Amino acid sequence: MSQHERCNDSRKISQDRHGKAIFKKQTEAVPISNGMKIYSWNMLFRNKELDRAFEFVRTADFDIFCLQEVPADFLTLLETLPCHHVSTIDAERIERDTIPTYLVILSRYPITGQGVVHFPEYWPQWPWRTRLFMHLMRPLHFTKIKNRRGFFADITVGDTIFHVFNLHLILAHPDLRLVEFEHALVERDRSRPGIVCGDFNILESPKITLLNWLLGGRVSDTILWMRERTHIEKCFVSHELKNPLRGKDTHPLSRSQLDHILVPNSFSIKDAQVIPDRIGSDHHPIRVEIE
Repeated sequence: MSQHERCNDSRKISQDRHGKAIFKKQTEAVPISNGMKIYSWNMLFRNKELDRAFEFVRTADFDIFCLQEVPADFLTLLETLPCHHVSTIDAERIERDTIPTYLVILSRYPITGQGVVHFPEYWPQWPWRTRLFMHLMRPLHFTKIKNRRGFFADITVGDTIFHVFNLHLILAHPDLRLVEFEHALVERDRSRPGIVCGDFNILESPKITLLNWLLGGRVSDTILWMRERTHIEKCFVSHELKNPLRGKDTHPLSRSQLDHILVPNSFSIKDAQVIPDRIGSDHHPIRVEIE
């Protein structure tokens, strides 16, 4: 029997496409044992291997699974899994039509609350070079986006409530990413263990950091390519969080750790890995097991 087939917890959640939760009673949860397994994956909104992607999620041994850039059709599939789930808009892409993608949190344990973090609209602030770059890169799916969000869920494991964030930070210049991270963490309840997952878009290779300047940053954001990593790691420390996958590339093109699972300093890391198969995405799934 797979992990999700054992998702027999006290309350089951379904919701509308904008993240409104509807609670349904189910059987009592089993307390956490043998560690907690957490996954995060930006599955890519234009993923062409959705059958394989669904099988990967369905058979993964997760306790918590955070996904970003989930297309609407795939969200419908995820809602059929026998575990708790909540979702909200990730962003709306402005192409010929407005195309929404979603953030999703799946959980073996009851989800007893949730909240949404709204990120600002930056398009009016972009300099001419950014607007021109976005226009020229439209064939590679760079486009204007709006209605960007992050969100969090309260997940009850035995007597403990975990505060789990799922974030997709802006692909722009480093200052905005740091501001968005801090903006989201304002919602954190410090009395509860916090887990922060998602695609943070932190660029840390000289082969890719020109994007920082093209997308509105300073020339120094291109030249000092490790500066953002240094700053964000200090930010993690200030929130008493650790990054078990630091130094591991999760995105082959950027040769950077874009994807993160941050866990409290008080937890031991039993295992942390970048899963080799990208399953149709440009990002590797990642997995961390804590105890």
